Amino acid sequence: MLLEDKQELTIEQDLEGWVIDKCTSWRDHFESNYSEKFDEYYRLWRGQWAVQDKTRQTERSKIISPALQQAVESSVAELEEATFGRGKWFDIEDDVADNEKRDIAMLREVLYKDFKKNKIRKSVAECLINAAVFGTGIAEVVLEEEKEFQPATQPVMGGDLQAVGVNIVDKTCVKLRPVMPQNFLIDPLATSIEEALGCAVDEFVPTHLVDQLQEQGVYRNVYVGSAAPDFDIEPDKDLSVFEDDKVRLTKYYGLVPRHLLKAAQEEEEAEEVEELVAPDEDEDTYYVEAIVVIANDGTLLKAEANPYMMGDRPIVAFPWDVVPSRFWGRGVCEKGYNSQKALDAEIRARIDALALTIHPMMAIDATRMPRGSRAEVRAGKTILTNGNPAEVLQPLNFGNVSQVTFAQAAELQKMVQTATGAIDSAGISGSINGDATAAGISMSLGAIIKRHKRTLINFQESFLIPFITKAAHRYMQFNPERYPVADYKFHTSSSLGIIAREYEVTQLVQLLQTMQQDNPMYSQLIMSIVDNMNLSNREELIMSLQQANQPNPQAQQAQQAMQQAQMAFQQSQTAALQGQATESQARAQKLAAEAQAVPQELEIDRIKAITTNIKEGDADDKEFQKRLKISEQLLKEREVAVKEQGKPNADTAQVQRSNQPSQRSIPTPRPEIEGIGSRGLGPQGIPQGEA
Repeated sequence: MLLEDKQELTIEQDLEGWVIDKCTSWRDHFESNYSEKFDEYYRLWRGQWAVQDKTRQTERSKIISPALQQAVESSVAELEEATFGRGKWFDIEDDVADNEKRDIAMLREVLYKDFKKNKIRKSVAECLINAAVFGTGIAEVVLEEEKEFQPATQPVMGGDLQAVGVNIVDKTCVKLRPVMPQNFLIDPLATSIEEALGCAVDEFVPTHLVDQLQEQGVYRNVYVGSAAPDFDIEPDKDLSVFEDDKVRLTKYYGLVPRHLLKAAQEEEEAEEVEELVAPDEDEDTYYVEAIVVIANDGTLLKAEANPYMMGDRPIVAFPWDVVPSRFWGRGVCEKGYNSQKALDAEIRARIDALALTIHPMMAIDATRMPRGSRAEVRAGKTILTNGNPAEVLQPLNFGNVSQVTFAQAAELQKMVQTATGAIDSAGISGSINGDATAAGISMSLGAIIKRHKRTLINFQESFLIPFITKAAHRYMQFNPERYPVADYKFHTSSSLGIIAREYEVTQLVQLLQTMQQDNPMYSQLIMSIVDNMNLSNREELIMSLQQANQPNPQAQQAQQAMQQAQMAFQQSQTAALQGQATESQARAQKLAAEAQAVPQELEIDRIKAITTNIKEGDADDKEFQKRLKISEQLLKEREVAVKEQGKPNADTAQVQRSNQPSQRSIPTPRPEIEGIGSRGLGPQGIPQGEA
């Protein structure tokens, strides 16, 4: 269909009519599919009884078991503790190449301060409750201008006096307003806020709020009137309807036909139109993102193009558990609905049976009772009968209530825990092996923590981070002096809830018992245990532990001196050992040299021994030859001995021992006359006077 054809179909319809038609069709879809179930979930959570909650027609008891209430509160408390338990519940990522980190720290602290002042944590907790009860948590990001009063003094009378008063500062505030499911309308075919044609917040507001916004110029100055009563959008349907001083305000955020928006803006002044519609906007598109506010289903109070610089819709929502291809999620009440209804039926049946078994009843023969008497049973009452009372009156008892109902109620309560993943105040037994053993409880807690972790991640990625991002962008747009404009990436700091932290502390304590105190990991484990504890002075304890782990400068210097002395002592020992090794090596070289010199000395001794006291002549020549053969034979024997032993010292000793018999075996002549041969031998067998 062409763009002109679409415009012709809607040319006779104004903007407020087009928006109300969409909201009406979305309201019909919600009423026919979700309204009745959501009302029952709300009553079960509040513990409120209604006639339609009867499990049988003869049921008289109205009691509602608190099992589902406990499951909702426990699950919400776990997520809230995981998000805000550590104080810092979000952080900002900066560019890796940016070396200046002070701007990040400043922006984070300013956001924390403004969020705390605007009570964001309280609003987030309410959204968590709505998500647990109805399956989806919805909130509206509201931008407001507030006047901040600051006490101040001002000098007067030339500085002689001080005037005490206040300074009024206009300040832009970003707030989070939780929205109940019956007050929220969305395209039934959408699965998220961004992909829907639009969404609307339809609720009753006080009349004076609309009047104030009209005075400020936010809304058009038109007559609004009073709203007609509508029981379906009341926050609490069990209360009586208050019909005075309220206006039904429908705030639509989404796509609208461009020509209808322009037609609605024709009543405004030209300069205001130029501010509302950007001049560089694509005129060929049929839809334009806009914000439309309608009072009492017919009075247009505001119509403008989306004024936010990022073009996002001021609505954040998340499902407790995702239902595929549906916007509305699955909450704790829906998970435990069947178990809760069975538990209520069991308890109500027992209470109704107790009324028949405990309270006294009497069977009476009416024909034998005096006329006009009242057959009541109470203490001290006298009953008149015509005849024997034993024959007229008979106690009536239906028996005793079976004790099995106690066990059945306990099992049904466990079924609620199994369905919702919540832990009651009495704790749980080991659901893995049926016994309250350490291993069973540990495995059961692991399964429960896993389910809570899944919901926590869904809440962070779909609700918390988008809200922080939208709030930061609005502060950057409308208060750039306080919030520097930059492309920051936000991420949450929450990870573990109270149950998960207690479980982790138990594991760390068990690991701590296996270590000695002088182990470097001992102090780090203690810091991890303190960090996971929910203590009011946790930060102070961590800082004290960090300071205790830092070494004392004096002790560090003394330790360094001891280390240097120890190193010097080790170096001296190493030098002494090296000297001993060098000495041993030199001694070994000396012995080797001496061993090599022994054969030469022996050869010299042999020559001297052979040539000693030899004279010329045949007899002396024969004696020389004889000595030469004997010395050669002895040398051969020594060589054989050296080869067999293979040790230089032993060889030397063997050579020395063999040298003595050789000298003794050679006969030394003793001449009877004085001469050359008659002189005595020197120390080495060398004749005296020939040395």
